[in-house]
Amino acid sequence: MESLISLVNRLQKACTALGDHGEDSALPTLWDALPSIAVVGGQSSGKSSVLESIVGKDFLPRGSGIVTRRPLVLQLHRIDEGREYAEFGHLPRKRFTDFAAVRKEIADETDRETGRSKQISTVPIYLSIYSPIVVNLTLIDLPGLTKVAVEGQPDSIVADIENMVRSYIEKPNSIILAISPANQDLATSDAIKISREVDPKGERTFGVLTKIDLMDKGTDAVDILEGKAYKLQFPWIGVVNRSQADINKNVDMIAARRREREYFSSTPEYKHLAHRMGSEHLGKVLSKHLEAVIKSRIPGLQSLINKTIIELETELSRLGKPIATDAGGKLYMIMEICRGFDGILKEHLDGVRPGGDKVYNVFDNQLPAALKRLQFDKHLSMDNVRKLITEADGYQPHLIAPEQGYRRLIESTLVTIKGPAEATVDAVHAILKDLVHKSISETLELKQYPSLRVEVGSAAVESLDRLRDESKRATLQLVDMECSYLTVEFFRKLPQDIEKGGNPTHSIFDRYNDAYLRRIGSNVLSYVNMVCATLRNSIPKSIVYCQVREAKRSLLDHFFTELGKKEGKQLGTLLDEDPAIMQRRVSLAKRLELYRAAQAEIDAVAWSK
Repeated sequence: MESLISLVNRLQKACTALGDHGEDSALPTLWDALPSIAVVGGQSSGKSSVLESIVGKDFLPRGSGIVTRRPLVLQLHRIDEGREYAEFGHLPRKRFTDFAAVRKEIADETDRETGRSKQISTVPIYLSIYSPIVVNLTLIDLPGLTKVAVEGQPDSIVADIENMVRSYIEKPNSIILAISPANQDLATSDAIKISREVDPKGERTFGVLTKIDLMDKGTDAVDILEGKAYKLQFPWIGVVNRSQADINKNVDMIAARRREREYFSSTPEYKHLAHRMGSEHLGKVLSKHLEAVIKSRIPGLQSLINKTIIELETELSRLGKPIATDAGGKLYMIMEICRGFDGILKEHLDGVRPGGDKVYNVFDNQLPAALKRLQFDKHLSMDNVRKLITEADGYQPHLIAPEQGYRRLIESTLVTIKGPAEATVDAVHAILKDLVHKSISETLELKQYPSLRVEVGSAAVESLDRLRDESKRATLQLVDMECSYLTVEFFRKLPQDIEKGGNPTHSIFDRYNDAYLRRIGSNVLSYVNMVCATLRNSIPKSIVYCQVREAKRSLLDHFFTELGKKEGKQLGTLLDEDPAIMQRRVSLAKRLELYRAAQAEIDAVAWSK
């Protein structure tokens, strides 16, 4: 079971090393899930003396006012033999055998964090003590509760200390060691008051009564120690600390423990309680209880750690990889991000993701509707047919069939198809632009780098603009081709209908009668509808070939060419990730490292048990 406390000690050290102090944070905290014993007491309650009695060493800073200004995580390790020594978490390779030097280092490290002011800090100091006279135990010494600020302290110091203490003891995994002096009314005890607020049933609170030997004559603490005056789930434990005179005379802690035992065993009022009084008994009780709590929490810790590892890995994956440092790495990273965007765009066009179907909708609905709105029959009205036929004849009326008139009528009608053809190109262009923007927003890596996102978006749109222009040229050429060469078969059928209006024996003026012109209009309309049906199929093919196909094949080719010419510094400007995201990735990576280490540690202990 000793390895359980050592396990928590190692995890607490790892937490502090990786920035997890259990404070309010956007990051998951392991610290809050670890069982701990928080030592709470008012100033001059004898809190420091209790801790020194448990350790058996005089090592804590002393003085007036608030001496403890940072949480001190005190980890006690029992060794079988050898010289006792201490190590600090911030000085991992330095052993202290002189405990006066330990006291000085606590004060110095506090000043390093808070300055030489009398401010407080929530960042803990880690102190491990290895000794044959201690029990395996971890205690967190918190600043003493106070009622007034002294000179040099802000007015908020009273609330600041209370808030810090409360943040430790309100956690359900915290065991509260409430230190109260016996020579003061328990009803005014700062430790009991704040403990009762967070643990009203006393299920997590151990009461420790100090200064029993300094009570007024004729009074005793028996009712409290027997749990009659203020009942807690765990029995009260009384201790007798060294007096200030003993401290000034450097009375040995071992001798002080012996005198404490003698006091309880020889004082009539406490003789029947002597077996569960004293700092030695307190240390053993706390060690045993902490081991039991840790053992009961291991399954929950394992579950929490496994769940948090998955959450951290998921968020790190969402944040993306860190930026490469060399030019080649940056170029490769940019290319990979662009390929990711390119793949998403292809998925939209190929139907894996939504959006590509809008292109087909343009071909199947918008283009036919636009062609239908042209109303060729109105363009081929009697007046227009007569006008174009007579103009085409010039000074020499046609002999058999008005070929030039036919050509002019057909060309002037087919030219109107250019409008819907261009509109179809523009509609597909708009869809492709929309899919590009959608693909950029769906490319997670581009969210990391605003400049690269803008550059890729601009390059893609520029490329689409070039493809649109090429597509317009190709599509309008289809219309021009139909205008430039008419299908001969159409004209060859005309002589067969001479009797119906094309009889060359009729007079010139008869040839311009309404029936004759109506027949010409009907023939032209029939031919234009035939061509229109052909273009309805060939225009989509041209657009897909020039725009959609090329967008899938070479949308960023020009961008890649220009990218290869850039220097490392220029590439770096494209990878201008938000500093807040960079910092969060670093923090998440550290926190993930902590949880993986914790997982390995806990699993090893769990399997060994």
